[in-house]
Order: sequence, then C-alpha cells, then structure tokens
Amino acid sequence: MMTLTQNALVVLSKRYLKKNNCGEVIETAQELFARVARVVASADQKYRSKAAIQKTKDEFFEMLSSMEFLPNSPTLMNAGRENGQLSACFVLPMGDSIDSIFSTLRHAALIQKTGGGTGFNFSKIRPARSSVLSTQGVASGPLSFIRLFDAVTDTIKQGGARRGANMAILNVDHPDIDDFIHAKEKPGAFSNFNFSVAVPDSFMSAVKRHAIKETKLFENIVQAAWKTGEPGLIFIDRINELNPTPHIASIESTNPCGEQPLLPYESCNLGSINLNTVLDASKNRIDWEKLKKIVRKAVHFLDNVIDVNCYIMPQIENITKANRKIGLGVMGFADILWKLKTPYNCEKALKYAEEIISIIYKEALLASESLAQERGSFPNYKDSLMEKRYPDRLVRNATLITIAPTGTISLIAGCSSGIEPIYARSFEKNVLEGERLPQKYDETVITAHEISPEWHVRMQAVFQKHCDNAVSKTVNMAHEASVKDVRNAYELAFKLGCKGITIYRDRSREDQVLKEAHTDGAKYEEFRCPECSAQFVHSEGCVSCPHCGYEKCYT
Repeated sequence: MMTLTQNALVVLSKRYLKKNNCGEVIETAQELFARVARVVASADQKYRSKAAIQKTKDEFFEMLSSMEFLPNSPTLMNAGRENGQLSACFVLPMGDSIDSIFSTLRHAALIQKTGGGTGFNFSKIRPARSSVLSTQGVASGPLSFIRLFDAVTDTIKQGGARRGANMAILNVDHPDIDDFIHAKEKPGAFSNFNFSVAVPDSFMSAVKRHAIKETKLFENIVQAAWKTGEPGLIFIDRINELNPTPHIASIESTNPCGEQPLLPYESCNLGSINLNTVLDASKNRIDWEKLKKIVRKAVHFLDNVIDVNCYIMPQIENITKANRKIGLGVMGFADILWKLKTPYNCEKALKYAEEIISIIYKEALLASESLAQERGSFPNYKDSLMEKRYPDRLVRNATLITIAPTGTISLIAGCSSGIEPIYARSFEKNVLEGERLPQKYDETVITAHEISPEWHVRMQAVFQKHCDNAVSKTVNMAHEASVKDVRNAYELAFKLGCKGITIYRDRSREDQVLKEAHTDGAKYEEFRCPECSAQFVHSEGCVSCPHCGYEKCYT
C-alpha cells in the first residue's frame, strides 16, 4: 500500500472512513480500500466463477491501495455501507410547473444527501413578471427557483461529509438571461451553484461577425466572468452533436463542474488514473504498458459500479443502466510534466497530453468491447453513436472518458488535480468546511498564473479531442488579467472544439478554494497604477506595473 500523506490522512478521517456513533474513526485506509474492492468486485458474480471474483477483488484492492486509480468520492464513501449510492454526477429535468419544480427539488435533495452533485437547465421556467393564467398572478422567474434550490442545498450539507454542488444552466435566448449573467456579482450569492450559459453555434457565429445583439450579450457574459469567474459557457450544439444516444433524448445540462453532459435523470460514475504511478522515473518516460493495464482494470471497475449501485429512484436506475456511461480520467498530469522536465505551456506538453489521452481512450474502448462480448452491450446501443462509429463491434458503455477536477481524491493520492497545472508553488486548499490543507512544490514548477490563458485552453482542447464526455478545466488567470483576456479565452475554446469553458481570475471572489500561501513574510496589497489605472497586487517595497511598466519604490 502506498504511504499516505498528512493531507490524505486528514481527508480520509474526516470524510471517508467509517465512524462509530461517537464520531470516532473505526476504519483504516486499507480497510476502506478492501471494502470498496469487495463490493465492486461482487458485480462479477453474474458473469464469472468464485475464483475469478476473488481475483477481481484482489486486482481492485491493489489498484486502489497503490493509488493507481481512485473512483469518485461517493464510491469511496458509500460502497459497502447503508447508503450504497456510488455515483457522483446527476442531471435532473426542470419543467415550468410547481409540481415539476418541487418534484425535482425533492429528488435533488435525496441525491445530495448521498454525496451526488446535480445539474439543471432552468430555461423552461417562464421569465419573471410574465403572467400566470391559473392564478392571475405573475411568475417569479428562474432565478427565484435557483435561489430556492441553493437554500435547500445549504440546509442539507450532505450529512457533513461533502458540500453540496449544483450546476445552473440557462439558455442564452431566455428572456431573463441578463439577470442570470449578473446574478453572482453580489458576494455570497448562490454559493452552492456554478452558473453557465448554454450557447448554440449560431450565437457564437453571430458574435464572430459582430452582430449587435449577440455581441452585446457576449460582452455582458465576459464582463461578469472577469468580475466573478462566472458564468461559464456551455457549447450546447457541440455537446448534442456528440450525444451518444440522440434517439433517446437531447442533452440540456451537465454535472456541477461541466465535465459530464447527461440526459434527464441520468447518472454517471467517474474515476481517475494517477499518472504518477505510470511514470518510469529511472528511464524518464511513461510506462505505456502499465497504463494500458490500469485502464482495463479501471473500465471493469467502473462498469461494475453501475451494477452494485443503490439507485435513489427508478428513473435514474433505468436510464443509467440503459446507457451504462462511465467516465475514466486522469490526475497528476502536472506532476509528471514537471518530472519529465517539460513546462505545461509548450508543444511537447501538448504532445504528451495527446499521447496519454488517446491511448487511454483506445484501451478503454477495447476494454468496453471485451466486457460487451461477455456481458452484452448497453441496452440503448442500437441507433446510438457507438453503433454508427463501430458498426462491427459491440460496446458495453455509451461513453468512456471524462476529465474530472478530482478535488479530494487527488489529495488522497497525493498528486496534482486532474489536468490542471500547479496552482502555486505554495498554496492552501480550502476544504472540509473551511479547513485549509497546505501544499508545496519545487521552485522550478511553472504555475497556473504563469501560463497564458491561450495555453490553458489549448491544453483543454487537446484532452477534449479524445474525450467522449467533456473536460473540467479552469482557465486560471492572474488578478491583473483583462476583460479582453477572458473574451479571447471564450472565443478560443469554441474555435478549438471544447464543449464548454470556465475561467477564474485570481481573487475575484473572497471565498476562492485555492489561495497562494506567501511564505516570505511580505505584506501584499492592492495597487492602482497612476499611469494606466490597472489594478494589481504588490508586496511592500517596489511596485512595477505589469501593463505599462510604471515603477516606484517605497522606503
């Protein structure tokens, strides 16, 4: 078993390990991995002998305890326990009636209580101040109901184990879109929601040709994102062009971080490979054969989760089992670039990214095909995108690859998050109801704010090329980044084939998750340049404006 870091031990004891009625931990990390391996391997009993099931359990335990692969948090928390709900990502439908809205609210509360995150598209709700014929009154609009959902999430707190998370999407042509765009500019507003605007290709084309209405709306989105980091963009036509089961339903929303587009009521379970474990440091290269073996085991693991999962409601079970979507991704990508002496923002790094994700996808497809030969394809396979792409091959899963942010599981594995660059050489991560976990890196590491927005987006686009779901990637920008930087990033993401984009300008919100830890004892403060009026942060002593070159030293 891999040696756990102090951060990993803190996270495991607070969130994942079993506790008695007094709140005392009664499980070790090794026992947790054994519990998860046993439960997930038990799905094999439909298809394999007892000896084979034992072999599967041993393989899963070795993969988990060595941190080669970790599943999403609900699987680690709930497998083999009373809860039993193992999926992280859900999308729920949202109608325009009180019955529909409150039914969805109830379902969301049940999902969040078990550790799942929920996504909604609120565009079917009539705009504020429109008439309601049944009561002769006026409608309160989507934002009023988003506020209600936010308050319920805040109340649930997911049993203290995991903070509730939601995605609110509104289509760009909804009459209340301006209010939605600026809704998070008030500090603390909608703190349990990420906001994204769903834009069709026609909208982005109109922006490109400088159509007045669309350009004005796009500028409002960009300005709000510069100010607060939200809203992001969802390129909804592109998502539905690649919807694996368009004959079943259209995709209207994603999970909270945007990496998992899903049909109404659909859920998905995710897991990530720790790339540090496939780096052969002695030869300064990636061990591709080892990576392929982990991919095969991970696909088997994630497919099994679908069968041993305890579903909250039959609608979720039916569509999830009909499509059998899984989302295999990676974490530790920035770590291995540093170990390979490759800066994040260079062509060689993009080449590594392409090699890694293309091999993972190819191997995952082979693994899914092998499972289909033994267990059958997903029930909605006929007329699906998979059938059209691979007419001579049965495939077990409608989707295979998702690049998730990996939050706390990367802390457990002791690696960098998802495909993100290192945030800072020394930083603190705000988790566990306000507890801050420190992380430090070598001075040679290139950090998120030293990478231009263009390179952030280019990296996301490379991973998206071989990812049939989507990619969670924050385009982290320095505090002094301009509105133009945000605009360019949003336009480039669309141009390069991303399914969505999220940016965050450092310190644009007080409650940000990652904060740089200054260890040099200097005091840092805001400064407005008297020459160009740019705002930035400087330490006591000399000031140097990064925009116009103005300099002044204080004694």
